[in-house]
Amino acid sequence: MTITDSTATASGPTAEAFGERLFDALLGAQLVQAAYLGDRLGLYRALAADALTPPELAARTGTAERYAREWLEHQAVAGVLTVDDATAAAHERRFRLPPGHAEVLTDVLSPNHVLPLARMVAGVGQHMDALVGAYRSGGGVSWAEFGTDAREAQAAANRPLFLGALPREYLPSVPVIREVLERGGRVADVGCGFGWSAIGLALAHPDVTVDGYDVDGPSIAAARRNALEAGVAERVRFHRADAATAQGRYDLVTAFECIHDMPAPVGVLATMRDIAAPDGVVLVVDERVAETFHAPGDEVEQLMYGWSITCCLPDGLAHTPSVGTGTVMRPDILRRYAREAGYADIEILPIDDDFFRFYRLR
Repeated sequence: MTITDSTATASGPTAEAFGERLFDALLGAQLVQAAYLGDRLGLYRALAADALTPPELAARTGTAERYAREWLEHQAVAGVLTVDDATAAAHERRFRLPPGHAEVLTDVLSPNHVLPLARMVAGVGQHMDALVGAYRSGGGVSWAEFGTDAREAQAAANRPLFLGALPREYLPSVPVIREVLERGGRVADVGCGFGWSAIGLALAHPDVTVDGYDVDGPSIAAARRNALEAGVAERVRFHRADAATAQGRYDLVTAFECIHDMPAPVGVLATMRDIAAPDGVVLVVDERVAETFHAPGDEVEQLMYGWSITCCLPDGLAHTPSVGTGTVMRPDILRRYAREAGYADIEILPIDDDFFRFYRLR
């Protein structure tokens, strides 16, 4: 395929210009697939520790040498790896993972750890036949059907924020939430997933106790393991249950990046109101999409619609009945849900994050 210089006419971009854009996306998709292999097979982790030849990488990761060599060469020509001597014999070439690239690909606590998003894209791609069927029938593809890749990638993508800035900077910047955290209040984390948000709160604020609620069994099992490994299991408990089963009242009730996935968000928000103490705080954190639809959109808007058409909307529509929110839950949509759930209004909190918006429900 020959890619020509992009030009535009009075009616918009030319075929050549859009063809070039799609071709660039093709190269990006191949890079995502290679990154998925590198993650699943432990190739990046091995290269983060040492510069390796194909036989050495194969031996350390339990992979076939011929595949290891082809993958290494692809990563080098794609600019992910460097090679000491490109003229050496194929089996003697030594490949290196630059430190900055290693952070993105292997440092699970770095805010720059983007690799889980690549795993999510590749993992969801395994279910395209099911998605085609859902688009035709109006049904869905559930979180359970998306399986391990989706669960683990989602949790890994949010882990740096949930263990870092969220509990240590963002939430303490809100006076009414800081007061709860400082006095060791009781917190309910609705839709807790792998538990990193609850664990992050407990690690940053040693007097709080947290109950995490989620209906997904594998996620709750992972959350319990994570709490044990983090040393906070005595103060963080996870329940495979709807939050409506909660006992007592909570000083802070949270829902981090999950309300838009729920088939019946009004009922969930009503439950959050019911389990909050009379002076408790109800906090919803969801995607920072534009407040109104416009096209074309910025990169964040494109990203969120991309998740919506392949994952979040199909998951929401896998249940009946469903409001079918999708990832792009704009403030006015949440405001409507909140009022239907019995709240007076929502307040957008002054927390600046590229991907998330913070709402207090009053």
